[in-house]
Amino acid sequence: MQTSSVTRDWILYSLLGLVIVLILLAMYQIDRQWLKLSDMQTALADQAQAVRELRGLAGSGALSAQTANPPSSQVAQAFQRAYAATKLADYARGDWSVEAFGTNLKTITPLISTDAYAANVQSYVQESLITRNPDTLAWEGLVAKNWTVSEDGLTISFDLRDDVSFSDGQPLTAEDVAFTFTFIMTDAIQAPRDRAYLEKIQSVKADGKDRVTFVFKEPYFEALSLAGGMNIMPKHFYEPYLKEPQKFNESKGLLLGSGPYRLADPKNWTPDQGSVELLRNERYWGDVQPAYNRILWKIIQNDSARLTTYRNGDIDSYSARPVEYRQLQNDAQIQGKSQSFEYMPPVVGYSYIGWNQIRGGKPTRFADKRVRQAMTYLTDTGRIIKDVFLGYAESAVSPFGNASKQHAAALQPYQANLDKAKALLKEAGYEDRNKDGVLEDQAGQAFEFKLTYFQANEDTSRMVLLLKDLYAKAGVKLVPFPQEWPVMLENLDKKDFDAITLGWTSSIETDLYQAFHSSQAISKGDNFIGYQNPELDKLIDEARRTVDEAKRMPLWQQAERILYEDQPYTFLMRRKSLLFVDKRIHNLQMTKLGLNLGSLPLENYVPLAQQKYTQ
Repeated sequence: MQTSSVTRDWILYSLLGLVIVLILLAMYQIDRQWLKLSDMQTALADQAQAVRELRGLAGSGALSAQTANPPSSQVAQAFQRAYAATKLADYARGDWSVEAFGTNLKTITPLISTDAYAANVQSYVQESLITRNPDTLAWEGLVAKNWTVSEDGLTISFDLRDDVSFSDGQPLTAEDVAFTFTFIMTDAIQAPRDRAYLEKIQSVKADGKDRVTFVFKEPYFEALSLAGGMNIMPKHFYEPYLKEPQKFNESKGLLLGSGPYRLADPKNWTPDQGSVELLRNERYWGDVQPAYNRILWKIIQNDSARLTTYRNGDIDSYSARPVEYRQLQNDAQIQGKSQSFEYMPPVVGYSYIGWNQIRGGKPTRFADKRVRQAMTYLTDTGRIIKDVFLGYAESAVSPFGNASKQHAAALQPYQANLDKAKALLKEAGYEDRNKDGVLEDQAGQAFEFKLTYFQANEDTSRMVLLLKDLYAKAGVKLVPFPQEWPVMLENLDKKDFDAITLGWTSSIETDLYQAFHSSQAISKGDNFIGYQNPELDKLIDEARRTVDEAKRMPLWQQAERILYEDQPYTFLMRRKSLLFVDKRIHNLQMTKLGLNLGSLPLENYVPLAQQKYTQ
């Protein structure tokens, strides 16, 4: 009887379990069906909007003018390079651009994202009023047709094209430009970096549908760049988040714009998707439509895996580490499939070690200038470039490039000098008091610190191990502290680190305000090392409001001398780009801004015979 009861219970529990599984499967299926239904509704709405637009164009007679291949004279200057590409004999539209990111992205929402990868994605989706010509470096109209600047330089008015729309079909107007400024300047929106620059602007007002006027509080040397370069955010899409700013600040993928590509779902991209995929914006207003149907970035954090993926033809380019680049010069398979590029981009950024001067509200050992100078003397950049980067880099003196007009030519990189470093540390109160080989301060605390760095970068890992040995010669104990990219960004925002090695991108003329002005040593500001120097602040402020270049350059050079003396960062190097690009990508050209791979308006394409993706 007992055996029969156990068997009956087992059967009962099994049936119950089966029912639960079936219910869960049914729920999953229903959920999938709802998602598909939602996608279909979105697609139908888009198609209905497109049909309405086509009817309107047909009725106005404008349709034939838009679909015809326009003559060069009707193509705006900003699209002339892309237009020239379409006239090449093997030009074809279609296929995908497939690239790889070396780290996962925390978010691709504008303003709250902070890394270059997210900015790259946004550049395909959002647009600005003007863009810089890669040959002449002059500004040209993009969304704006033209602009005027008042004699005192304080007022800039832009006339917008009347045929620009966002990827959801809503027209882009001057109201959207004015809204973008309002949105960024709202304190509840987590955009302190952008606000730091836009604080120069007193007001942005729409003067009708197609004209917008910026008024500045004072002269600013990059006023046109600041006003015209602001990525335009659609008011109808982002305005609801002014009522729910926290929802915006915590978002992962709220991205919509007027650019040539769009997210399939502009509200719901998340990092767990493991890639970022953009679709062609079929409503794109530009004078030249981009070639690729899709832009795809795969997240491949491991260097070796990324190279294997390139070797297999699953991504279109590979940025090689120096040691790989040298080896791959003799790799027949890579050479056979690749176009290779070795160059120093004219606007290349620099890498550095940032010494955190304030942590938990208290000054650290790096608040003492003598300690920072000593650390720079211990950091043998010549050996780092030779042993780790195999000569594919040059020493950095400051944020300014060696060929820049901002650079004071008399300043030369610090040369490694162990004796000078020891003398400075002793002057700052550090001695090996207990004879254990490590310096101690006057309170007996050992000179030990953690150097934070991105764990997936093998060259940086090798550099940190070399620095550990170099610093140990002076009795300074470096503890390597590798971290994942999102964790690093979070600690930067919290200013929770001893020292960190990272890099900044540069521009044609670099503004020091963001990284070195005392006012930016705020929560989530980019002066995350807490560096403050009132004399430097005055020079930065004066340089920024000096429009005359001949008068401005001496101010930047004076500011550079202060940074050179203070060493808030140990400036490391500027690295060459070492790039392999699949031969199927055509029309690669070197410009004054670097290689045009992926530059916008898009000039690259794949000839029909070499296309591999059909969707």
